[in-house]
Amino acid sequence: MLRLILNVLWLVFGSGIVLAIGYGIAALICFVLVVTIPFGVASLRLASFSLWPFGRTLVAKPGAGLASGVANVLWLVLAGWWLALMHLVAGVALCLTIIGIPFGVANFKLVPAAFWPLGRRVVPVEDLRAEPAAA
Repeated sequence: MLRLILNVLWLVFGSGIVLAIGYGIAALICFVLVVTIPFGVASLRLASFSLWPFGRTLVAKPGAGLASGVANVLWLVLAGWWLALMHLVAGVALCLTIIGIPFGVANFKLVPAAFWPLGRRVVPVEDLRAEPAAA
């Protein structure tokens, strides 16, 4: 229930809708350019994650290989560094107030997603707890 309340507050008072629209526009531009469709898919993943961040996390895809690593380097140079910086600055600013701390933490959680999005997927936190630990 707390996650639902935090997500609704994130949408209303936080930057959830603004971030999702921004990532959505970036995805549309990437889809139009055709060659950058994988970046568009990553932008949509970031839009979804930034719209509803509480109770979800980012994990590595088991099948991600060298191509996603090379594409992540390209993403980092073109967009990832300033997106991560934006989330970092917003997170610090939000953490300056007691009420904004959960939203600052959500922005910090979006930093690695914005920095290195390809080869990862967004999963509910409950799915991580349900997986058996590797021996």
